[in-house]
Amino acid sequence: ECPRPGCYESKGSAEPVEYPCKRPGCGGKMRLVRHISFVDCPGHDVYMMTMLSGAAVMDAAMLLVAANEPCPQPQTSEHLAAVEIMKLNNIIVLQNKVDRIKEDEALVNYEQIKKFSKNTIVENAPIIPISAQLKVNIDAVVEYVYKHIPIPVRDFTADPHLIVIRSFDINKPGFEVDDLRGGVVGGSILKGVLRVGDEMELRPGRLVQDPVTNRVKLVLLRSRIMSLSAELNSMQFAVPGGLIGVGSLLDPALTRQDLLAGNVLGHPGKLPKVYTELEINYFLLRQLLGMQKDEKKHSKVSKLTKNELVMVAIGSFVIGARVTGVKADLAKLALYKPTCAEPGEKIAMSRRYGMRWRLIGWASIVKGKAYDLGNN
Repeated sequence: ECPRPGCYESKGSAEPVEYPCKRPGCGGKMRLVRHISFVDCPGHDVYMMTMLSGAAVMDAAMLLVAANEPCPQPQTSEHLAAVEIMKLNNIIVLQNKVDRIKEDEALVNYEQIKKFSKNTIVENAPIIPISAQLKVNIDAVVEYVYKHIPIPVRDFTADPHLIVIRSFDINKPGFEVDDLRGGVVGGSILKGVLRVGDEMELRPGRLVQDPVTNRVKLVLLRSRIMSLSAELNSMQFAVPGGLIGVGSLLDPALTRQDLLAGNVLGHPGKLPKVYTELEINYFLLRQLLGMQKDEKKHSKVSKLTKNELVMVAIGSFVIGARVTGVKADLAKLALYKPTCAEPGEKIAMSRRYGMRWRLIGWASIVKGKAYDLGNN
């Protein structure tokens, strides 16, 4: 029996379920206890909307703080608010780069983190000092994830609902025609089960222009699931949780460079409606988060106004919208692109300040104007 936390370690999913412990003098075996997928969210505030699109599929979060920099950095509080919007209650604070500073400096940084986290969603979250480069305390992080972050209750009986956060073309230049493979989409299943051979549908699909009328219309994408994979492991079926790659018969030109990110994948005719307009119940922050000291005087968040442009994150879809009406805490939005959503879903809103989109609040979808899919 190895002492904790050294008896915990992380490996790629291609490793065997059991393998001998490498600790000298230990004749025991390491045994797989949980699979975990990571979504890397850029820390810089310029990529805030990228972070929001990834947060749609998360069950927990790790807030990474550099111990050799003052805390909080401008983007930290904004990311924290986004985490709260997405209702991620399981959070670990990782105090990284402790190998770059002295012990007393690490303690000062620790107190800064505690002060910053007071009265926030991470007030009672553990703060684990680590060195990612030297792999110091990584075993303690793994132990905490296993023991204290619960596996969410999943619905395996509902119609499958996968949020697409990536899409790509896996064919390499020079492939022969007979060797070409269909497009791949990646994301996380929120509910239901997908199986190899199932028919699949992507909503909202893609916008195409009619060459005769020049009118733009929405075309749903339908195909068949040819493969399912998690990292290097091929599967015959996939269940909620973790990141899944779905191979299809779609033209790979449609899936390259994340062109289908923001879509929802499921069985044909079983997905939520596609909306072009939304009515929302919204809540605005009092002031912008993560502003520099010289920007504080401009940090107050003003009310929504008719005809202004905002950016909204719906699931993993980040799109522009124009405010067409405002009354108290209700607003109507005309979306620049149709989106697949359902009433009650949470969305995040951002407004442009200078060259950046800054988080200004969140909302809940009340209802909307559905797109007539017809024979698409």
